[in-house]
Amino acid sequence: QVQLVESGGGLVQAGGSLRLSCAASRNIFAINAMAWYRQAPGKQRELVASITGAASTDYADSVKGRFTISRDSAKTSVYLQMNSLKPEDTAVYYCNAQGIKYKGGYDPLSWGQGTQVTVSS
Repeated sequence: QVQLVESGGGLVQAGGSLRLSCAASRNIFAINAMAWYRQAPGKQRELVASITGAASTDYADSVKGRFTISRDSAKTSVYLQMNSLKPEDTAVYYCNAQGIKYKGGYDPLSWGQGTQVTVSS
């Protein structure tokens, strides 16, 4: 199974910025779509942003205009630039990859381990 390794979380004051990164851990040929989800304490996991192989993006209404999702040229890593952060953005952020072709196999879906983002007021 493909593993997704996330980095970039941390503690930041309201109005600040963070950049999350997520990279696949093995020899990857292609990944169809990638996304970022988040889960705050006591709440369900929600979609934050997604990006397809054709670079089409979609965002949750709560982050539009503040967050930007992007992929590297090899399309095996995904990033989330988060600006103008608010306390309500505090959550564990998870990377997600769909339709992963790698040397020796195929994985329809893989999740990262999560990275904590805390925004103080």
